[in-house]
Amino acid sequence: MARVLISMSNDFLSRVDSIANSEQRTRSELIREALRVYIKRNKISNNLQAEKNATILTELLS
Repeated sequence: MARVLISMSNDFLSRVDSIANSEQRTRSELIREALRVYIKRNKISNNLQAEKNATILTELLS
């Protein structure tokens, strides 16, 4: 597995660690899950925008 170095404020890192500890998971697991959710939401958002664009184009071409 590849490693990635990221920077964040100490306050933010404390919040991440607090959540990870409360869920009994590692910091890495929590961050990976957060990124999975972000990517999924972004994909859904992009699909919805593509559908809207297709509808607009269809209406314009009709």
